[in-house]
Amino acid sequence: MKRVSALILLFQLGVCLAENTIIAIVNEEAITLQSIEQQLNDANSFNEKIDIVGKQIEIALQMSKVRKLDLNPSQGDVNGALNQLAIDNNISMEQLQSYPQFPSLIQQITNRLSILNLQQHITKDLNIELFENEINNCTSNINDKNTKQIRIAQIIISEIDNSDVIIDNQEKAVRNFLKKLSDHITKGASFEAFSKLHSQHPSYANGGLSDWIFVNNPTIEMLDLLEDGEVSTIYSTNMGWAIAIKVDERYIDANLENCKEKIIYQKVQQFYSNWLQGLRDSAYIEIFTDKL
Repeated sequence: MKRVSALILLFQLGVCLAENTIIAIVNEEAITLQSIEQQLNDANSFNEKIDIVGKQIEIALQMSKVRKLDLNPSQGDVNGALNQLAIDNNISMEQLQSYPQFPSLIQQITNRLSILNLQQHITKDLNIELFENEINNCTSNINDKNTKQIRIAQIIISEIDNSDVIIDNQEKAVRNFLKKLSDHITKGASFEAFSKLHSQHPSYANGGLSDWIFVNNPTIEMLDLLEDGEVSTIYSTNMGWAIAIKVDERYIDANLENCKEKIIYQKVQQFYSNWLQGLRDSAYIEIFTDKL
């Protein structure tokens, strides 16, 4: 009986060691087989496996920078993303939390938000200029100046940090708090000051001010109808619940602006890609290809 137990123990230990086989080292961090096993199983070739390991190496390098720069997302950001995921899949948060893969899902969302924070940090001071030939390439055959955009200021809150508020009552607690803020703003309080103090969205630093937004969905259409200084009703966003005021409006050639934004986005992505390549070039990386 003892010998059988010992054999079982050795077998289980062997499985454990196999699952935690190190397939790459990035500086002082190890990437194990278990962390990307499912992706590797789905790969159809050795080159695909190398690509998968390469992407995991880039994630490890970026997450290391996130930790050094303290760019981890807030719990509110993670909860907001989870809430939006539940909404998109037409399920409740309780149903989402009941999935066996929920802990892994939280980690994936945390990593994605962390890397997004890093991208914004690295590119925040970029001053992208468009050359004349790039603008000429964007010129539309139809000069449509009837497309409307607005700018708004928002206060977005995903959760109330209060031990007396349980998860099921978070939406109610947030809505009650936003209603109190709205009442104060209507009576003359500063929307900008309240946004800087209470908003849980990165735009809080700028008083909640947004970029230019196309008026192309019911929520934005509702905000477009706001009078000067009028506070909106409470509405849902992918980061939580919000109130807003309308700050400005303009009419543009949508095709031209979209084309410009696409070029700027591509240049920002290229800048970040080059920065990431530099990060990789300066790192110690070893891949154990014989274990793939």
